[in-house]
Amino acid sequence: MKNNIVSHNEWIEARKAFLTKEKEFTKLRDELSQQRRELPWEKVDKEYIFEGLNGPISLSDLFDGRTQLIIYHFMYGADWEAGCPSCSLLTDHFNPAIIHLNHRDVSMAVISKAPYTKLAEYKKRMNWGLNWVSSFKNDFNRDYHVSFTQDEIDNNKIYYNYQKDAFPSTEAPGVSVFIKEDDGSIYHTYSTYARGLDMFITAYHYLDLAPKGRDEDDLSFTMEWVRRHDEYER
Repeated sequence: MKNNIVSHNEWIEARKAFLTKEKEFTKLRDELSQQRRELPWEKVDKEYIFEGLNGPISLSDLFDGRTQLIIYHFMYGADWEAGCPSCSLLTDHFNPAIIHLNHRDVSMAVISKAPYTKLAEYKKRMNWGLNWVSSFKNDFNRDYHVSFTQDEIDNNKIYYNYQKDAFPSTEAPGVSVFIKEDDGSIYHTYSTYARGLDMFITAYHYLDLAPKGRDEDDLSFTMEWVRRHDEYER
């Protein structure tokens, strides 16, 4: 792969032309972010009790004294031996950001279907310090459309990313956002799935700057190259 080779002045002119498009994209992204914040809310009427490090913990408790909560739906089925490699790639990016989010009134937690004992063991293996809880005993994953039955898969009745479609797994990734008011009421403000999770993968944004980009066109699926961070060849 080799692009056109040009003089420095020609390179500057091409870069400035592309910069105009980048600025247009930045402004459009700002507009989209504002519109996202203006979406309506829905009240969370169901009581969800999860299993965490110190035993049962409610959705309200996950706010940890703050008013905003971001949840990552991590793919880890109850009978799986390890967490999803692609979800592990995303989660590798969370720890450094959490302290900064906390200082902007935002808490973050990860929720999976697997029993907490499995999550704790895998979290230790991955050396993550984040708050990870199990939804094994409640309907949270079903209600937020990230866990499916085998019958739903076999009959292409999966409802994921706001549409019915085929899906290859009983678990799916996603991000859901909540806010809690002074009276304790909790509202669901946003959820995103599939390519909507791209924004959370910092490594992808670095790859997008590199000449070869993500270099995934010849793979059987886009994230086939991804390994858990302790499984790459050194």
